[in-house]
Amino acid sequence: MTGQRVFGVTGWKNAGKTTLTERLVAEFVRRGWRVSTVKHAHHDIDIDQPGTDSWRHRAAGAGEVALVGGRRYAILCETPEPSIADVLARLSPSDLVLIEGYKNEPHLKIEVRASDDAKPLAPGDPAIVAIASDVRPHDAALPWFRRDDIAAIADFIATKVG
Repeated sequence: MTGQRVFGVTGWKNAGKTTLTERLVAEFVRRGWRVSTVKHAHHDIDIDQPGTDSWRHRAAGAGEVALVGGRRYAILCETPEPSIADVLARLSPSDLVLIEGYKNEPHLKIEVRASDDAKPLAPGDPAIVAIASDVRPHDAALPWFRRDDIAAIADFIATKVG
């Protein structure tokens, strides 16, 4: 992949991935880390609104449109879904990139489980190195954390990414 420190948060829909990612970002920022995130969606996304100037630029055929405001900017690209490596290459330097989703990519990940009833991903993915669940999983061969034990999960991630 890249020389970046990357760690993923994966799991089935509604398992709590976004909540865990959000809380980990806040914890690492509190510790003084610069954190970037990548969120993978399984559906088409559009952050631009029909009729806006940037939407009109894209509709006219622009392959990329940079939408720039006073405190943030976004680059909208018309392209087939890029690889995670392509996305990581476009990010500014940071201390850690947390990736939500991308179940099938080989970066290190923690699996978030809403319950012990969910079909576990870990047995089929050697990149999953820990589990976050409110109940100790039956397949507890991997390190297990309660989903709300953010400090311990952050410590584990910091150790794993070096």
